Amino acid sequence: MDADVFGQVLGAVREFVRKEVVPREAEIDERDAIPAEIREKAAELGLFGWALPEEFGGLGLGMAEDVRLAIELGWTTPAFRSLFGTNNGIAGQAIVHHGTPEQRTHWLPRLAAGQAIASFALTEAEAGSDPGGLTSRAVRDGDRFRLSGTKRFITNAPLADVFVAFARTDPESTGSRGISAFLVPAGAPGVTVGPHDTKMGQAGAWTSEVVFDDVAVPADALVGEEGKGFGIAMASLARGRLHIAALCVGLAERALAEAVEYARTARQGGRVIGEYQLVQALLAESHAELAAGRAMVGEAAAKYDSGEDRKLGPSSAKLFCTEMLGRVADRAVQVHGGTGYVRGVTVERIYRDARLFRIYEGTSEIQKLVIARELLKG
Repeated sequence: MDADVFGQVLGAVREFVRKEVVPREAEIDERDAIPAEIREKAAELGLFGWALPEEFGGLGLGMAEDVRLAIELGWTTPAFRSLFGTNNGIAGQAIVHHGTPEQRTHWLPRLAAGQAIASFALTEAEAGSDPGGLTSRAVRDGDRFRLSGTKRFITNAPLADVFVAFARTDPESTGSRGISAFLVPAGAPGVTVGPHDTKMGQAGAWTSEVVFDDVAVPADALVGEEGKGFGIAMASLARGRLHIAALCVGLAERALAEAVEYARTARQGGRVIGEYQLVQALLAESHAELAAGRAMVGEAAAKYDSGEDRKLGPSSAKLFCTEMLGRVADRAVQVHGGTGYVRGVTVERIYRDARLFRIYEGTSEIQKLVIARELLKG
């Protein structure tokens, strides 16, 4: 996108986030839902399709632009970004890069316009950090497949219009082999979506169990080649990990800003607490780590766009920035003292919201394995 046009998009998103979403954060946290008018405005801004190709109605942003946008989105509750995150990320990218022309033409314009939500159904109760352990099956039956299995913690499942669902099509396969991806309409007979989970944080970002009970899908619902689903999933996750890292930079910026403002105004012992050196140390450590995370994300995005590195950089950025956010959020609570532990205070919510980033789209432990394996390849 032209730099001036992108600057206008970024400015519009920043204004909307800070003027219209931030004032309703407490409401979103309490009601565990994103207001309909916020969803409508997000669609008008093009947020349901920022990473989808322009030819299908998206904004077509590259990774360097994606991470700058994610930092702005990170300023507010992660539930806002989660509403359209799967359209742009793990689910949408699978369709963009591996869908048939018919699949792309049918789904991508609707996803970009916010008229439909795509959900990524990979995780299972015994196949989270290691997707190769999934047990869902898709058995060929003439000109269709019959899909059965249970998925867990599926983001946006209660809102989804279509699932990018992963299942074994080779009954003899183990590990990452023999897995295929399918587009399964949410209303297909045999698809059941459970109630959304009540989580520690990130209220308003809905996850649910999804059960596929002998769901019949036509053979043309296959995404990419049969048996190549694991690679499709990993490619989508790599981009998603870099986006999550940038999102954490944005949320860490918000946490630090809240801590700095509190340190400027709160008083203890007759003095503003920002005058105490140990409070200053908490702020300084957070600023330094935040600056490192921001730089790491920018460099990783540039290498992603050039094709130089689409694995080591995203995993390194996700590992560092998600862990960094946890530390920054913790220090922000510490600066607030007892006030920071009270429900309804911004840093208390950020502290709860931050914890999940170290788990989903590959835990910190999985990122360490990915990084080490890439390094050992030489």
